[in-house]
Amino acid sequence: MEQHKCVIIGSGPAGYTAAIYAARANMNPVLYTGLEVGGQLTTTTEVENFPGYPDGIMGPQMMEDFKKQAERFNTEVRFGMVTKVDLSKEKGGWHTLTIDDEKQIQAKTVIIATGASAKYLGLESERRLMGHGVSACAVCDGFFYRGKEVVLVGGGDAACEEAIYLSKLCPKVTMLVRGDKMRASKIMQDRVFNTENIHVLFNTETVEILGEQAVEGVKVFSKTENTEYVIPAHGFFVAIGHKPNTDIFKGQIDMDETGYIRTIPGTSKTNLPGVFAVGDVQDKVYRQAVTAAGSGCMGALDAERYLAEVEGH
Repeated sequence: MEQHKCVIIGSGPAGYTAAIYAARANMNPVLYTGLEVGGQLTTTTEVENFPGYPDGIMGPQMMEDFKKQAERFNTEVRFGMVTKVDLSKEKGGWHTLTIDDEKQIQAKTVIIATGASAKYLGLESERRLMGHGVSACAVCDGFFYRGKEVVLVGGGDAACEEAIYLSKLCPKVTMLVRGDKMRASKIMQDRVFNTENIHVLFNTETVEILGEQAVEGVKVFSKTENTEYVIPAHGFFVAIGHKPNTDIFKGQIDMDETGYIRTIPGTSKTNLPGVFAVGDVQDKVYRQAVTAAGSGCMGALDAERYLAEVEGH
């Protein structure tokens, strides 16, 4: 069976940064990309908030640059999906990973960088206009809608935070809440209701996002008035939550109630020796490319120290 010092699962900013650091530390990492090579950033058109790109860069191009840099230091990037894991509880033990339900390999250290997937409404128009006015991250993309009216769907704390963020950039933010009340905490609701340019519509569902090349409006259905109408808007933000991609680790590794992997504060260490978690798979607070990259660096350094400890040098 193939055995490696370090296997990285996932190919977003966290996974590729972990690979760059691990490769430069002579750990000869193997990185499995997963099906969505580049992760969430591949659904983003322009990235303007990552340091070092003064003119901005397209998300997919940025991930290609990360990949090239990892490969330059001899990371072996493999297109494939880790479909099953058997993680050792023994210090210095081998972790067994199954690739594409077929091949098994072993790793002394595993860096989990599988990320989280934004939940979407599942509309055809939402998929078609993704990156052309439809976004799941106000902090990433809100800047592009300065001075324009936008619609945001969601009723939790994250949705309220995104609405408040957008309200500082946009003259009007219309918030669509499917039920007759929000799930958000009282303090977040109060902030929303006290922000003049946020308009909350309860019992309102999205029917379709309008526009051919870019968002031009949102067709909604009001359950209260039993009628459909159009809200003019240039941006449509989905804030109905994220799902961490951790199903294959369930029952083996410590997670919170929503499936995010728990790490020891200030480190990337999980409850299992030699297993590290980085990026959005363990971060439900910041969820930015730059914080994911930073935690990828932590994962590689933690893995390097762990290997030095178990190998005795």
